[in-house]
Amino acid sequence: MNTTRKPRRWWRWLIGLPLLFLCGISAVFAYLPVPEDTPIPVAQQGGGARQREDATTGLQAAWPELPPVDAKQAALGRLLFYDPVLSAEDNLSCASCHHPDLGFTDGRQIAQGVHGEDLRRNAPSLWNAAYATSLFWDGRAKSLEEQMLVPLTNPIEMAADLEIMLAQLRAIPEYQRLFAEAFPDGITVANVTAAIAGFERTLVSQNAPFDAFAAGNFDALTPAQRRGFNVFRSAQTRCFECHAWPTFTNNTFNVLGVPDVNPLQPDLGQVEIVNGPDSTRAFRTPGLRNVALTAPYMHNGVFSTLDEVVDFYAKGGGAAFGVDVPPDEFLQGFTLTGQQTSDLIAFLYALTDEPTDLIALPESVPSGLPVVPHTENPARALIEQASVPAAAESAPRARRTITVRAGESIQAGVDQALPGDTVVVEPGVYHETVYVDTGGITIQGIVTEDDRPWLDGQNILSDGFNTTGDDFVLEGFGIRDYIGNGVLTTGAERVVYRNLIIENTGLYGLYPVECTDVLIENSVVTGIADAAIYVGQSRGPIIVRNNEVYGNVTGIEIENSTNAEVYDNHAHDNAGGILVFLLPNNPSKVGYGTRVYNNLIENNNHENFGAPNSVVSKVPSGTGIMIMTADGTEVFNNTIRGNNSFGIALTSLYILYPRDTVFDLGPLPENNWIHNNTFENNGTDPQGMVKEIGIGGGDILWTGEGWNNAFDQPGASTFPPVLPGRNWPDPAKRALWRVYDILVGLLL
Repeated sequence: MNTTRKPRRWWRWLIGLPLLFLCGISAVFAYLPVPEDTPIPVAQQGGGARQREDATTGLQAAWPELPPVDAKQAALGRLLFYDPVLSAEDNLSCASCHHPDLGFTDGRQIAQGVHGEDLRRNAPSLWNAAYATSLFWDGRAKSLEEQMLVPLTNPIEMAADLEIMLAQLRAIPEYQRLFAEAFPDGITVANVTAAIAGFERTLVSQNAPFDAFAAGNFDALTPAQRRGFNVFRSAQTRCFECHAWPTFTNNTFNVLGVPDVNPLQPDLGQVEIVNGPDSTRAFRTPGLRNVALTAPYMHNGVFSTLDEVVDFYAKGGGAAFGVDVPPDEFLQGFTLTGQQTSDLIAFLYALTDEPTDLIALPESVPSGLPVVPHTENPARALIEQASVPAAAESAPRARRTITVRAGESIQAGVDQALPGDTVVVEPGVYHETVYVDTGGITIQGIVTEDDRPWLDGQNILSDGFNTTGDDFVLEGFGIRDYIGNGVLTTGAERVVYRNLIIENTGLYGLYPVECTDVLIENSVVTGIADAAIYVGQSRGPIIVRNNEVYGNVTGIEIENSTNAEVYDNHAHDNAGGILVFLLPNNPSKVGYGTRVYNNLIENNNHENFGAPNSVVSKVPSGTGIMIMTADGTEVFNNTIRGNNSFGIALTSLYILYPRDTVFDLGPLPENNWIHNNTFENNGTDPQGMVKEIGIGGGDILWTGEGWNNAFDQPGASTFPPVLPGRNWPDPAKRALWRVYDILVGLLL
């Protein structure tokens, strides 16, 4: 018997153990859960025209749906709202800080507490609070019930001891009866807050002169108010972008740089509650319904009049007032004449509607304690002087063609038009802004060889065309030298821009926003400081085709929109060719279903001359196509060449914001597919953030976010060097994503 021992194979262990470890790591990488955005229900996605079913213009937007209010609970809540018994000293009711004669505010710069001490912020109005998606200036409460508990129990506000408060209520026979009728479990803290919230949900203001105007009665506003509305919705002031009708707020947070009451104790706003995007000194955008009744203004009441507020915005926000904070990019400052300022404020008066039953004070409350007395509000007299009775609507008539001769006013022709009419404009030069609020209007410029009608803003006027009507067609015009936009359409359905030449028109050339069903074709746009063609906050079908865009910051941008087709366009010599973006703090919370194909995207190496604090200013010169955070984007059959930074980049919001930022949408780009494009000579001289990160340029750059993105581009130069294909198994995609997530996290 051979007892010789076989030599141990140590080398097997030396190789086997690391392999086993790597297999284990690979299994973990491949099968552990990976980050994915939470789907947003369609009803909460936002975007699109948002119109009432019977509307014909974007002015008559549908109000968000509200849950039904129990009448008995609301009636009980009204008594509680006016009853001081809820406060610790029996001397302060909800109405003390939210008085109906003062637009449900208190008329003070800073609200006052139960012991007479100043609180921190101005008391916000309760008009249309039912539609707010968050409450308080910093958004800390998500419901009226949650909001009610804060002032009720705050030791320097109403300072209520909840058990003592309940005992007091239970000792009042009338409250015992009313609670028993409204709630099966009688008097509880939850029922107190539910009742008051129910009453607050009845404080709805929807029938101001503006609403009659939006419904088609254009005589419901005075001439000054109509002019003021045009200032309000112009790209010069950009008021409408944050104060969107019908509620006149987009329920987001904005950084304005409002001066502090005490500069030694600055109010940092939303960031004190949550680290949202650009949340330092950000405050909730209030609605403007009944705003003329609610002075003073801003979160700290620092401005006493609407004139002061307009002046603050005109000066570009906080920097002019010694507040060193980058303001929201919408806040660029503007210049208004005295007449324009007066008209703008007259329009704000037209947002006033105080239903008599909602502002009536109860004669008494069950506790027997005194109800707040009526108080004089001098703004009511000013509002009455600024308003006119609603006039009768125009009678319908047969369709007709209205011809505008050279030297005449296009606006005068449009003002004669009714739904179904066509306004034909002869060649010539016209110095005006044209507003179109009637649905079903076609405006055609007569084009003869190289001659066509030109709108010329002389670098003074804000917009060329500013429209809200549905079924709007604009074709055959040249538009040049405006300081806002070439064409702006807001909240409309079925919009067509065709055969237009746009030159040097400010921020945007063609700008449909919050629209549904958009066609932009056969147009040439150049000299734009943001996007030549921008479709934002909109819902498809969206078609952008056969256009030429050059010499702009960006050529074509699809932002926070769904189901767009971008094809057969020529984007050249911009800073960025085509962008598909999804950005936070906007009315639309989604961007998906965009297809970009058959485009020629070349030599987009222009200097980026976007506004310094804007998102678009961060787009690197030398960008071909850039996809940020958008989902389900398909990019194929494009020719992409000569773009110095990259051909196509796919990234997330984390390229702009820290990774601990809390967003109001899904920040990851998911299910995007890049395939079958032709690349040539991209990434030879990276600029901007690409150069700063130091990753080098190329045909395709991916920052690693979104494990289920796919790239099928053999032969393309890429970063990282290996990209997942559409046919890769999911475990392999997840494993590769984990490796890149670690590496990119270290890099960024």
